[in-house]
Amino acid sequence: MNLLPFGRETLVSPLSKEQLLDRLSAVTRGAHSEGLPELPPLFNGRVEENGFRISRVIEKGDNFLPLLLGKVEHTPRGSILFLRYQLFSTTRFFLWFWTGILLAFVLFFFLMTQQFFQGGICLFLLGFNYILAVVLFHRQLGHSKKLFKEVINFPASNVESASKF
Repeated sequence: MNLLPFGRETLVSPLSKEQLLDRLSAVTRGAHSEGLPELPPLFNGRVEENGFRISRVIEKGDNFLPLLLGKVEHTPRGSILFLRYQLFSTTRFFLWFWTGILLAFVLFFFLMTQQFFQGGICLFLLGFNYILAVVLFHRQLGHSKKLFKEVINFPASNVESASKF
């Protein structure tokens, strides 16, 4: 497991760039292609000419849901997907905000007041907060990657069966 709440991946698909983006558009809320039958949305976001910015559709809010950023390039035998997985910007902001606040408390208690017990508690909370964010992000990332790969690897008639997730 990566110790940071983001990831990168490169995938090779036998589908052409247009087929891949059309398939993603068909299952992305707000980005339906006119040529494909409307399928239940599996992702929120947008699919553009050269890439996409999507996240999995969920019924209950989750701060650690990954944002999938993709760039698709055409090759003679299909396409290459350059994927980045990251936290949404507001979640990143609050993670770094509380990391900074707790780090300031750690430094204050250790260096200014020599209260090592309180500094140790803040240090523990700092580590716990960060580890919890990384674990929850990677748990959600696993679900999102699985669904994404099922959508891009299924034949067009079977994309609908992926909506059971």
